[in-house]
Amino acid sequence: MRVLDFEISDWFLQEGPFAGAIPGYKVRDAQIQLAQAIDETIQAKSVLVAEAGTGTGKTWAYLVPAFLSGGKVIVSTGTRTLQDQLYAKDVPRLKKVMALPVHVALLKGRSNYVCHYHLDRMEQDDRSLRSKEEVVQLRYIRQFADRSHTGDKTDCAKVPEDADIWGRATSTRENCLNQDCPFVKDCFLLKARRNAQEADVVVINHALFFADLVLKEEGIADLLPAADTVIFDEAHQLPDTATRFMGDTVSTAQIMDFLKTTEVACLAQARDSARWSEACKKVEYYVKDLRLVAAGIDKMPGKRATSEQIPEAEKFNEVLANLEDELDRLVRMLVAVQERHPDLMAAAKSGAELRAKIYRWTHSALPEVEPDAVEQDEKTGLVNKKARQQEELVRWVEFGLHHLRLNSAPLSVHTFAHYKKPDQAWVFTSATLSVYKDFSHFTRQLGLHNARTERWESPFNYKDKALLYVPNHLPETQSPDFAQAFVDTLLPLIKASPGGVLVLCTTLRAVDYFAHLLIKAFDQEDIDRPVMRQGESTRGQLIQRFRQHANAVLVGSASFWEGVDFPGDILTLVAIDKLPFAPPDDPVLEARIKACREQGGNPFFEYQIPGAAIALKQGAGRLIRTESDWGVLMVGDRRLVEKPYGKLLWRGLPSFSRTRYLEEAVEFFDRTDPLVDEAAQT
Repeated sequence: MRVLDFEISDWFLQEGPFAGAIPGYKVRDAQIQLAQAIDETIQAKSVLVAEAGTGTGKTWAYLVPAFLSGGKVIVSTGTRTLQDQLYAKDVPRLKKVMALPVHVALLKGRSNYVCHYHLDRMEQDDRSLRSKEEVVQLRYIRQFADRSHTGDKTDCAKVPEDADIWGRATSTRENCLNQDCPFVKDCFLLKARRNAQEADVVVINHALFFADLVLKEEGIADLLPAADTVIFDEAHQLPDTATRFMGDTVSTAQIMDFLKTTEVACLAQARDSARWSEACKKVEYYVKDLRLVAAGIDKMPGKRATSEQIPEAEKFNEVLANLEDELDRLVRMLVAVQERHPDLMAAAKSGAELRAKIYRWTHSALPEVEPDAVEQDEKTGLVNKKARQQEELVRWVEFGLHHLRLNSAPLSVHTFAHYKKPDQAWVFTSATLSVYKDFSHFTRQLGLHNARTERWESPFNYKDKALLYVPNHLPETQSPDFAQAFVDTLLPLIKASPGGVLVLCTTLRAVDYFAHLLIKAFDQEDIDRPVMRQGESTRGQLIQRFRQHANAVLVGSASFWEGVDFPGDILTLVAIDKLPFAPPDDPVLEARIKACREQGGNPFFEYQIPGAAIALKQGAGRLIRTESDWGVLMVGDRRLVEKPYGKLLWRGLPSFSRTRYLEEAVEFFDRTDPLVDEAAQT
């Protein structure tokens, strides 16, 4: 039943409530059609996959039917940043305009909430503090925890979100004491979860959604409330998120941290019961030995190797088995004394989880199918773990600077669709879901075979406001001369561009190299523009600095291809070095390509081209974010127009004007610059 007997389209019309309450409001047919399609999906308890170009207004298009549905709705976003923006900006504004008593809650993963118990432990034992800076940060976190109603670390402005100390001021599933915690009545996490249970609409992120699915499969209490509708915004990220969360990771760094906290807890609370230091040292010995045995991986591409590629694999497996045995002994010792103190109980839980992860990696098997197992639980609608088909896992080892990481991931995530309950509606929306108007790549990956698919073009005037420039003179991207030629071609555009410049690279190595070449060229050409690069500061700080400068150049990689907005003259030039094909040495992609080839498919067109097309659309989408935006998109990879498959890529982009000549790209700035147009009129 609807909350109000009011047609969805009525809210968006020129004579509707939005037009009267929002200055400069414009009716967008695509927004109305998207809202209607979502409303129909909610009523039918079906599945919709909807691509809506930038400027469609998809956020309000899904929030309006969500608010009016009368049922429980979960809205899942791609990142915590988008989650905060939706909850703090879009939701309050829409609630005010619609004048509805809708209860909306924000819910994040536990690592985002201050834990009173672990904060108290740090204050009592300052040996866990690693620097003078952390001493100050601990004081700030305490002040924040005492006055905050949410405990959300995002609101603690004086301590960066990526500060190491947060890992000790928050809890994990393994070290959380739950109802045994002395601070359980004040727990920020439990308050947030209770609020989510009571809310009409809950705003989460994809990571939390999948974490909930994983815990449900393990028979652990739900993180999320049951919902009538789930809306996935930025849905193009779901296949990668599913791959990550339906897999597993355990690192030697995690084990070493566990050993440190365990030894401290045991010596303080159970010193007389066992030789704790000796037991920890035995585990530590095999941790270090494992890293030594795996040293050959450090010389392999990407510093990683699949389980079949590990040098000295027999010795590696032997050391890993010894590590598992010693860890098992330590966990058994902890279980024997865990009732003595909460710290010992937390250590036992953490050790058991690490041991289980190593076991799962070494045995690499999911539950076998039982003959009498049903495909779906009739009560919960969830895939029965016993009934799930045997899925092949991809296993690989990463060699880091200070750690070794064991990873596993499913070869396919198509079973994701089975998690939909029969009486539930699912909506997937993003600006980048199709590959040249074809949704099959997205729907096939997630098993959404019977989903309704719809797409709406962006209402922005790309033809007049934006130019796609693919230089006709650059060498092939694999040429040693490419980087310098790319920068040489970019310089005249930078000089002509009145706003900021975003250079998007396909690798972190390219970020450093291009930033170096640009700084060198700016010195030689006496160009007065700051050059910032990913890695020199946090992502948030770089974004803030870029917005503050009128003409900065920001060089970034994967994390800047999406989720950043620089409207107006903050950004008037985007340059992409190469087509964003996923690295072929990625273990999961490599395994999927191999499986596709063995099944008689064409992995280049089934995996690599669709992945590149979606990534390219995301990168190109940084340029035009509002109706008044304008500028040039330069793609330095000639394959975009010179290879037959290139058409699948550029035809999927918005309708930019196009050129291959530098002179025309430079002239575009003079011809389109609003400031120049204004001066001409006066």
